[in-house]
Amino acid sequence: MDYPSIVVHTPGLDGSRRVTMGDETLGVAYHLDDVVEILRRADVGHDLDAIEVEESDIIDWQGGGPDEWPGLSEHPGE
Repeated sequence: MDYPSIVVHTPGLDGSRRVTMGDETLGVAYHLDDVVEILRRADVGHDLDAIEVEESDIIDWQGGGPDEWPGLSEHPGE
């Protein structure tokens, strides 16, 4: 099955990451498990688990990979 390209955006100051598919915002994630749930609810990742989401070719992890969930105190200059 062909899946559309998914983008997990650069973490915000609170560590959250917006998840989009094209021009549509699917949700806001605070952890890898949130990304899995957002994709499941969007009926994009109903067969994916956390490991598959981490390694998936359809997901563009911007501003850091699936292990990057910095909180406010971790941002430089804050």
